Amino acid sequence: MFETLTNTLDSFFSKIRGRPRLTEKNIQDGLKEVRLALLEADVHYRVVKDFIQRVAEKACGEEVIRGVNPAQQIVKIVHDEVEAIMGPVDTTIEMRQDGPTVLMVCGLQGSGKTTTCVKLALYLRKTYSCSPILAATDVRRPAAVDQLEILGKEIDIPVVSDRNADAIMIAMKARFEAADKGLGPVILDTAGRLHIDEEMMEELRELKARVKPDQIYLVADAMTGQDAVASAQEFNRSLEFDGVILTKLDGDARGGAALSIKAVTGKPIKFVGLGEKIDKFEPFYPDRMADRIVGMGDVRSLVEKAQEAIEEEDARLLEEKLRRATFDLEDFRKQLHMIRKMGSLQELLGHLPFLGSRLDQIDFDEHELNRVEAIVNGMTQQERTNPDIIGASRRQRIAVGSGCDPVMVNQLLKQFKQMRKVMRKVSKGDVAALMESMPPGLDDIAGPPPRGVRRKRKTRKSKRKRK
Repeated sequence: MFETLTNTLDSFFSKIRGRPRLTEKNIQDGLKEVRLALLEADVHYRVVKDFIQRVAEKACGEEVIRGVNPAQQIVKIVHDEVEAIMGPVDTTIEMRQDGPTVLMVCGLQGSGKTTTCVKLALYLRKTYSCSPILAATDVRRPAAVDQLEILGKEIDIPVVSDRNADAIMIAMKARFEAADKGLGPVILDTAGRLHIDEEMMEELRELKARVKPDQIYLVADAMTGQDAVASAQEFNRSLEFDGVILTKLDGDARGGAALSIKAVTGKPIKFVGLGEKIDKFEPFYPDRMADRIVGMGDVRSLVEKAQEAIEEEDARLLEEKLRRATFDLEDFRKQLHMIRKMGSLQELLGHLPFLGSRLDQIDFDEHELNRVEAIVNGMTQQERTNPDIIGASRRQRIAVGSGCDPVMVNQLLKQFKQMRKVMRKVSKGDVAALMESMPPGLDDIAGPPPRGVRRKRKTRKSKRKRK
């Protein structure tokens, strides 16, 4: 998401970077491209107009034109304005002391509402150490109750349902059960429609009046762009919700909904769904999203993912092994498991500065990690600890066991030996020798060439000519 907008902003920043002085014409010409990129990203036209106007006013000020590094100041201005469009956001949920907290989740059908209720329950249990309970108040959609019960059972969260009662009775029953058993918060999965209609809104208004939820969340599909903004406006008129949960943010959404909802409705995006899995759910941080849009990456989220996946003791032992250059293939295998816990390789690379918007230009295969892991798993404990004992017969056995070619096993061992040499030089502090041993290109990292393609070899004659 936001790739087009990020690339356009990067082009804009590149044009003004390095210029000792910026003029109003330079800035206005660049902002024309930014305006088109925002409109192509399906951002609301009023939001685009206000955004461009504010950036132009601040960028053309005397303090920027006379600044030491005006290009960096322009980046900061754009970053701050993008953040202001989506924020500020308070993602904390105040838990009631006199009874169970009730959270009402509503939205159009197909927006991922039922799955989002389960994701929210799992997030609250982890974050607040509470015992949430789900209420299946969507009695209209076929199999909605079954879906909620199945998903709730997967993560061991109770679901209150009654196929012979209406939504209000089920919600009240869930509230009484939560109060009786000391559970909470209660999350209401309300009924959705394919389109907004008055009957649907009346049912939600009645449910709100009878149950009196502490907070109301609207689930909006990021893939629908301005349709999500329009439905948010209608829901806000009828219900006055407290915040938005934006789903499918990891898909091919252009980002218009994320940049428009807060500005149009006045209600912030509080949480986002980033995948199909139940644990792909997190608070929405406008500053971090602004970082990614202007090409600065999201290192803070990457660090948090690493802290969740890696135990402190494991990190300390790994640091010790790297420092002493005793890192072996068993440690390498553990690192692969840690990376898998953090998410897909593409997702992790997307958090890196100046790289997230260029992932389509990078040729990498997620299945390569599976292949490497299979090769390492095909080794015995002794072979992983001491790879030097792996000869031709052992390579053949490992290749058969991992379902790959012996050449690939050999390539992995070769790369690992090179990595250990680098580690030894780093551990000895021999930086000069390390720099001399660095290869001039990325051939060794890229691995073997595809079948049928021969890599050019550097002959001694060509080396003498270069000398």
